[in-house]
Amino acid sequence: MPIVRVLMYPGRTQQQKDDLAKAITDAVETIAKAKRDQTIVIIQEVRKEEYYVGANRAA
Repeated sequence: MPIVRVLMYPGRTQQQKDDLAKAITDAVETIAKAKRDQTIVIIQEVRKEEYYVGANRAA
């Protein structure tokens, strides 16, 4: 069972997240030959203030 976790900044609409989950599921089904109903996509929104690059806050 593939599990794909997407971390991204907040601000996308529900439709955008739905479309992204579908596109990821399509890709996993096509490329990894995994069953759609066994593919889990987790979209987690993380505030910009929580991202650090090279020990510096990215925001």
